[in-house]
Amino acid sequence: MFYSLTGQLIHTDAACAVIECGGVGFKCFVSLCTLKRLPKTGSTVTLYTYLNVREDALDLFGFYDTAELDMFKLVTSVSGVGPKVAMSILSEFTPDKLCLLIATGDSKSITRAQGVGPKVAQRITLELKDKVGGLEAGSGEDVVAAGAVSASKNAADAVEALVSLGFTQGEAALAVGKLDSELPVEELIRQALKSLGSRL
Repeated sequence: MFYSLTGQLIHTDAACAVIECGGVGFKCFVSLCTLKRLPKTGSTVTLYTYLNVREDALDLFGFYDTAELDMFKLVTSVSGVGPKVAMSILSEFTPDKLCLLIATGDSKSITRAQGVGPKVAQRITLELKDKVGGLEAGSGEDVVAAGAVSASKNAADAVEALVSLGFTQGEAALAVGKLDSELPVEELIRQALKSLGSRL
C-alpha cells in the first residue's frame, strides 16, 4: 500500500522514527541499522516502507534503503518468523552480512540477534540459502566486513575473491555457500568458479 515516505523527521527512539508528511506523523518501526543512518531530527528523509496488517493493528516498518526492505521481506517469508524477529536480525546485521551468513549456513552467528534461538536461525539458513543469490549486492567493502562474522574465514575470503573477479556478492555467496566452508580458500574459489563458469 505504501512504497515510501518522504517528509520531515520529527522524532526517533530506540525502535521507531516518526516522519511528518502533509501534516500527518507516520510512526515507522525501524532497525538499529536504519536508525544509525538517519539524519538529525528536523531533516527531510525518505524511508521505504512495509505495512503489516494484523487483526488489531496496522504496523508500518521503515527502511533506509531497498536492500534492507528486500531482506526484511525475505526473512519474514520464513515460517514462524514475524516482523519483530526480522527487525531484530536486521538490527544486528546489514543485508550484505546477513546474506553471507545465510549462504554459508552460519546459523550460529544469526542467534546473536535478540530473540532468535537456534531453531529459528537454522530454519532461516535452510529456507533462504537458495534464495539469497537473487539479492543485489552492496559494495566490496561490505563483503570484506562480512568476513568478520561469517561461519568460516575461508568462505569469506573466497567470496571476496569472487567479487573482485566481477561477480555480485549474492552470486558469490550462493556459489560458495553450497560448498564445504572448511575447504582451503583456493579450492573454494576453484569449485565456485566451476559452478559460475557460464558467467565467464
